[in-house]
Amino acid sequence: MTEQNVNVLVFSDDVDTRKAVITGAGVRPGRDTPTVTYVEAATAFGAVEAVKDTEFAALILDGETEKEGGMAVAKRLLTTMDNVPPIIMITARQQDDWLAQWSGAAATVPEPIDPIVLQETLARLLQE
Repeated sequence: MTEQNVNVLVFSDDVDTRKAVITGAGVRPGRDTPTVTYVEAATAFGAVEAVKDTEFAALILDGETEKEGGMAVAKRLLTTMDNVPPIIMITARQQDDWLAQWSGAAATVPEPIDPIVLQETLARLLQE
């Protein structure tokens, strides 16, 4: 088991969604994963600035965020920055998975957030 600690960004304009992600994924999403420190962003600007200023192991973006959602943020990061960490997109409908993949998401997790699905998804990305 690793004792390493990594940062994960959680972007959503909804504080309840951010809390659901952080609580659902937990401090250690998998047995063989590092512990996670979550950094929260409520705006697209805040999310982009956080990615510029902090080294993240993964990004968890809410595709349903108002104004500029997670899919737009993902696309912007991937077209303007090098070495963007893997992205998990929270989607409202399974039909949005293709759009999340197009925007650059490595994985999707549907709402309502199932903690086990989120943990397994984050653990897989942290182990890659």
